[in-house]
Amino acid sequence: MKTESVYSNERIKDLIGQMTLDEKIGQMFQAHDAFFSSDEELKKAIKEGKVGSFLNIQGSERVAELQQIALAESRLGIPLLFGRDVIHGYRTIFPIPLGMASSWDTVMVKKAMRISAVEAASMGINWTFAPMIDITWDPRWGRIAESCGEDPFLTSQFAKAMVEGIQGDLKGPAALAACAKHFVGYGMSEAGRDYNTTYIPEPLLRNVHLKPFKAAMDAGALTFMSAFNDLNGVPTSGNEFTLKTILRDEWNYRGMVVSDWASIEEMIAHGFATDRKHAAEIAVKAGVDMEMATTSYVEYLKQLIEEKKISEDLINQRVENILRVKFELGLFEKGTENKALNTDTILVKSHLEHAREMARNSMVLLKNESRTLPLSKDIRSLAIVGPLADAPHDQLGTWVFDGNSDDSVTPKYAFQDMLGGRMNFASGLEYSRDKSTSGFNNAINAARNSDVILFFAGEESILSGEANSRGIIDLPGMQTELLQELKKTGKPVVLIVMAG
Repeated sequence: MKTESVYSNERIKDLIGQMTLDEKIGQMFQAHDAFFSSDEELKKAIKEGKVGSFLNIQGSERVAELQQIALAESRLGIPLLFGRDVIHGYRTIFPIPLGMASSWDTVMVKKAMRISAVEAASMGINWTFAPMIDITWDPRWGRIAESCGEDPFLTSQFAKAMVEGIQGDLKGPAALAACAKHFVGYGMSEAGRDYNTTYIPEPLLRNVHLKPFKAAMDAGALTFMSAFNDLNGVPTSGNEFTLKTILRDEWNYRGMVVSDWASIEEMIAHGFATDRKHAAEIAVKAGVDMEMATTSYVEYLKQLIEEKKISEDLINQRVENILRVKFELGLFEKGTENKALNTDTILVKSHLEHAREMARNSMVLLKNESRTLPLSKDIRSLAIVGPLADAPHDQLGTWVFDGNSDDSVTPKYAFQDMLGGRMNFASGLEYSRDKSTSGFNNAINAARNSDVILFFAGEESILSGEANSRGIIDLPGMQTELLQELKKTGKPVVLIVMAG
């Protein structure tokens, strides 16, 4: 974090001095509405200071209602953080981060993330879990789609741009706290298998994997997220070397560290913690300030203090980091002024125009040996073929929580609008993994009646992203076989790959 005011620090110390231990532990808990049996129970927890953040609660009226309870009806009036994964757009969807990084244009990407933040903020969100700046050298790893690729210098440049775009003017109404994730080494999962172990010698760790996170911190990232993986035998959510020695002691990071979803309790599965209580002890000592989606802190921190395994001073340090983020975002002062649904930021023309330009700049031309491209606008006929030619949801990409496939214009409809009767469409395959050849004839006929074939190949969005790694990087299903049949027509084929 770049700056912090003496005024805020004094208020933080004063608040902590007034808080009960239960209220402090409450700040360290990120809940979602499934934790509560009723809305009344949820609101009661807010009034009693038992929750510091909510995950996936959105809608400006709903957020304003809950924020008002926190500010006006809880004992100390501490505001809530409302987190949501806004990875490459809220409703206006931009290319996946790997695609945006392919533009090499940090200015455009910064603007894309600012647009994403503006739209998300209008729905009450004030914290997002982006940017994902893990370095990976294995394309089989599904989350490569969410990364900026293999190079630490390029990723560092985009880390800075994305943080600045997301956070904007921190005191402004459309500010979101950014979250640099996943700290650290997650992208080196063995064999490209998500959640797998990682082994990274310290020189490689410092010269490659830590560099983007340092850039994110220097850009003012208010929060960091610990990862799922173990690093050299120690799970990152309990890794004192990375969370304490490097992040806090060497870098003097003053922001907040949140666990990844249930990553504290997953230290049991790693064989590093004996039970949930032990996991809570390890994580809080290592430096995780807030627990996402599980309750080991809520259930065991007080008991650990009573047993003198940890001190209340340690809890105070963790809560101080959380409150500092809330002050930096201006949440104590902002109140609930944006109570009415504010949809005039959603899918506005300027946002859509930037998404279109961002998509153009993200495309990579691999080769054009026959000089088939560019196509003439006066072309007599064009065949639009392939399983991704009319897949509105899948072309949005992975990690799209709030994108709507109804907003997605597919190649089929775009070319239909452009060419009218000069376009011949046949998908050939219903979806990327389709093993049936029943659609081949229609595709071949469309190709024979056209001057050029555009084949939209690749994979559905579900085939990349978290927990969706692929052992073999190829065109799934019968796509290659269909391409071979289309090639036999003698017509030029332009292959457009849409994948993670």
